[in-house]
Amino acid sequence: MSNKKNVYVIGHKNPDTDSICSAISYAYLKNELDKKEGGEKKYIPTRAGHVNEETQYVLNYFGMEAPLYVSDIRPQVTDIEIRKTEGVSPELSLKKAWDIMRASRIVSLPILEEEKLAGIITVGDIAYSDMDVYDNMILSKAHTSFKNIVETIDGEMIVGNLEGNFDEGHVLIAAANPDMMEGYIEPMDMVILGNRYESQLCAIEMDAQCIVVCMGATVSKTIRKLAKEHGCRIIVSPYDTYTVARLINHSMPIRYFMTTDNLITFHTTDFVDDIQEIMAKNRFRDFPIVDTQGKYIGMISRRNLLGLDRKKLILVDHNEKTQAVDGYEEADILEIIDHHRLGNIETNAPLFFRNQPVGCTATIVTQMYMENDVEIPEKIAGLLCSAILSDTLMFRSPTCTAIDRMIAEKLSGIAGIDIEKYAKDMFDAGSNLREKSAKEIFYQDFKKFNDSKINFGVGQISSMNKEELSACKEKLLPYMEEVRTSYGLDMVFFMMTDIINESTELLMVGDMGKEVIESAFHVEVEDSSANLAGVVSRKKQLIPAILGQLS
Repeated sequence: MSNKKNVYVIGHKNPDTDSICSAISYAYLKNELDKKEGGEKKYIPTRAGHVNEETQYVLNYFGMEAPLYVSDIRPQVTDIEIRKTEGVSPELSLKKAWDIMRASRIVSLPILEEEKLAGIITVGDIAYSDMDVYDNMILSKAHTSFKNIVETIDGEMIVGNLEGNFDEGHVLIAAANPDMMEGYIEPMDMVILGNRYESQLCAIEMDAQCIVVCMGATVSKTIRKLAKEHGCRIIVSPYDTYTVARLINHSMPIRYFMTTDNLITFHTTDFVDDIQEIMAKNRFRDFPIVDTQGKYIGMISRRNLLGLDRKKLILVDHNEKTQAVDGYEEADILEIIDHHRLGNIETNAPLFFRNQPVGCTATIVTQMYMENDVEIPEKIAGLLCSAILSDTLMFRSPTCTAIDRMIAEKLSGIAGIDIEKYAKDMFDAGSNLREKSAKEIFYQDFKKFNDSKINFGVGQISSMNKEELSACKEKLLPYMEEVRTSYGLDMVFFMMTDIINESTELLMVGDMGKEVIESAFHVEVEDSSANLAGVVSRKKQLIPAILGQLS
């Protein structure tokens, strides 16, 4: 299927369970609806970051693959219409290469060895071979095969073996009488001549390795016998001496003239932005494309960039610039399915936007299955239910609605899971924090936000084990300062949420953090930490409070 038909369903960076499970489930729904309508699109679940341990537990439990990883959605070479110019052998003759280029109306031919690009031959290279060569040993220097020679002059090998190469000796025309010929024919030469018996005999006796008889002249039995005894090949061509002499250089293999050094090739994974600059600086007509294993794929030219189609996206579980996959500005966003506040993503065209004040994007996706009368498979039901349990902290989060709970219970029945037991196992898998590095803990669920000129980030982990959460504090605070500096953020917060006690210990770095949190929650910040009783939701409780203070 063409890449043009692909639509990528993708969640936010540093994806959580809802982001991953909603991408998989919504892609499945869209593919089912497309089949019903007889469409040709292919919806591909995609992720913009690492799968955390909680989500991996969910995927393993239901036997599902993680979505395709995409770090940058900008157009790549693989999105361009690559011209499938067939590669040719290095042993191909110049004449055959010219015939192929003329018939296909192209100016470059890729030369392959074992499917790998060995070189490029152009019309200019062939012109050079014809116009700028004055060496009568060039045929042997190029190790030209006798097969190429015979084919190029439309000849027939009547004595000798067609296999092998002409790899030493000159190419001569026997225009003089036999006495003079004895003075300039050397052993291993190739002699082009006519039907004169004496000239043929002289060339053979002077140990020429091949004679080319022109005008389709009959070669006597005596000459054939002598040639065989001397190990001299005889080729008969229907052309006259002038034509044979003109054509014979065209039998040389293209490897002798191909360009092999400093070849400019592009990979299928290269971004179009990057290759455009290189193409502009190099005035070649065509550029070879290879895959990640170095195998030749085809050719592109500047003209191919004109009809470039942007990649097509459906965003799930986010609508903020800072959370979207890199390069989203150069893609066409077709839909957004989300349950967060309205963000700041701008689009080039109208799109389908569905945003509901529920606890989880998976809740909205499930409603869309029901609205479209599409049966929810057991595994998909398991993913959707897991996402709701994760995002609502098993219905404890203030973001949880009656709809979330009702849908989760319905999905658990389809998936065949016990909500209480399954949720505990899922949270335990995700909160195995003691052996993890600060980086692994921090990026389990981290998002960036901005308000006017203030940029900040908020991460969160949730656990049923309070002691395990407390053990993370010492290693997280120094790492949070590293993150703040590297992203150029004003503040970074990290929520360590205790699911059982429905509270959060909030860590913070940045000059304004202490003032913002003390004003927003009327608590005291000590040692870059504050205890927020009853606060478990980043989306509904923490972010609105911070933005309220900043505004």
